[in-house]
Amino acid sequence: MDRIRIRGGKPLHGTIPISGAKNATLPLMTAALLSDGPLVLENAPDLADIATMRVLLVQHGLTVEHDKAGRRLVLSGAASNLEAPYDIVRKMRASVLVLGPLVARFGHAQVSLPGGCAIGTRPVDLHLKGLEQMGATISLDSGYIEASAPPGGLRGAKIIFPQVSVGATENLLMAACLADGVTELVNAAQEPEIGDLAMCLMRMGARIEGIGTAQIGVEGDKETGPATHPIIPHR
Repeated sequence: MDRIRIRGGKPLHGTIPISGAKNATLPLMTAALLSDGPLVLENAPDLADIATMRVLLVQHGLTVEHDKAGRRLVLSGAASNLEAPYDIVRKMRASVLVLGPLVARFGHAQVSLPGGCAIGTRPVDLHLKGLEQMGATISLDSGYIEASAPPGGLRGAKIIFPQVSVGATENLLMAACLADGVTELVNAAQEPEIGDLAMCLMRMGARIEGIGTAQIGVEGDKETGPATHPIIPHR
């Protein structure tokens, strides 16, 4: 198309529904691993990445119902499989967001490196270092992240990010909800999707302060519960 011609002069009326943001929906879906649920996400978009995350969570053992016409996701159940395989994770970097919830709740996770990327300067380093500060033992084996919590579970910690990372903020925010004690995330990402995740976690029972700022405080607990949360729309 070489040009668009617009003939103005006529009034416009009506409303256009804006679907939920994909980058908000993906971490919200992984938050379902923190509880047996159900976690009901309203205004859910119908996108390929949402379908991929659904496949990943289902293979972990969750039940995920997607009412596409009603724009609603219902996630429930406890994980029975703690491995996130390469064939699924390689399709979407956001798959690494299952790491924090799995380790925090079940004490162990085996997650493929996202997209098969090598550890080094990749942002996934911040996810792992943060979990280590919370007491987790991390190792790399044949392209997989092996993470285990100490016998008493993850512990609260003061985590200072050397650079801002949305994914690491999301992963550690979720892990902190079930960690023992208080966790501080300093230099945390401040995107609207972070705030939306925090609001959902609070609806599930988490205690979080500093939403929307670069310093987030989480008072950990051993239990979260069912919730209904409307996903923020695309910006």
